[in-house]
Amino acid sequence: MTPDLNLHQLRTFVAASDSMSFIGAADTVHRSQAAVSMQIMKLEATVGQALFARHTRRIELTAAGERLLPYARQMLALEAQALAALRTQEVVGRVVLGAPDDYVASLLPPVLERFTKLFANVEIELVCLQSTLLRPLLQKGQIDLALMTRAEELEGTLIRREEMVWVGSQRHAVWKKSPLPVALFDKGCMAREHTLAALEKSGRPYGASYSSPSLLGIVAMVDAGLAVAALAECSIPPHLVRLGDAEGLPPLAPLELVLLRGRGSNTPAVACLAGEIMAALRPLRTVA
Repeated sequence: MTPDLNLHQLRTFVAASDSMSFIGAADTVHRSQAAVSMQIMKLEATVGQALFARHTRRIELTAAGERLLPYARQMLALEAQALAALRTQEVVGRVVLGAPDDYVASLLPPVLERFTKLFANVEIELVCLQSTLLRPLLQKGQIDLALMTRAEELEGTLIRREEMVWVGSQRHAVWKKSPLPVALFDKGCMAREHTLAALEKSGRPYGASYSSPSLLGIVAMVDAGLAVAALAECSIPPHLVRLGDAEGLPPLAPLELVLLRGRGSNTPAVACLAGEIMAALRPLRTVA
């Protein structure tokens, strides 16, 4: 008899693979660490293979775990969509969603379009702020959901890893200058930290004299030939030139996009929007 895959166990498996920790998974699925370990053991017994290699302070996916992960994500996404379809007529309310302007412009339009068709009785208020400014609003319960960049002290459900790419103007070969002029997001932004870390590691002289809290400001500086910049791949305007090793620019660490709920935000409307965001934006396999 073919064994059945349990969705609760798969949800715990995905949470553990996202955080690479049974403790982190316990926080995500609201169970004890012992219960998480038991669910993973039952899932491993079902598939007949170890899904995680256990180390002293961390876990990592085995080859079998890597193979199962995209299917687990698909099954959970399909479950969320099926439940959302059944709740369409009964869910009402208001959701305050926060995100930086680059994610709002590049990732959220198709999600919000689909959501409003499914849940016509749910009102969405959009708050466009950089991730550093969204954190206190979440803690105060002034925002229900936030799609934002993960910082070291920030947990949340991993949505995807977004590559960072150097960009410049087609009309200005600014990357040939020394020191290299760089446009940066404001202090506290993870994109800024990754950019500066890559430049420091490379040893290339640079000048960080241009900064902006918004994608629009950064793009304006690049367009004007004042600087190069490093942007999340999803938010690169098509008219900018992608740069890299050939132009003497160092590789950049990816950004982690996470979804967080605000304090006390546990309404059906919030749950449905969170499910739509995860189903739409999570790839079958995140970037390693």
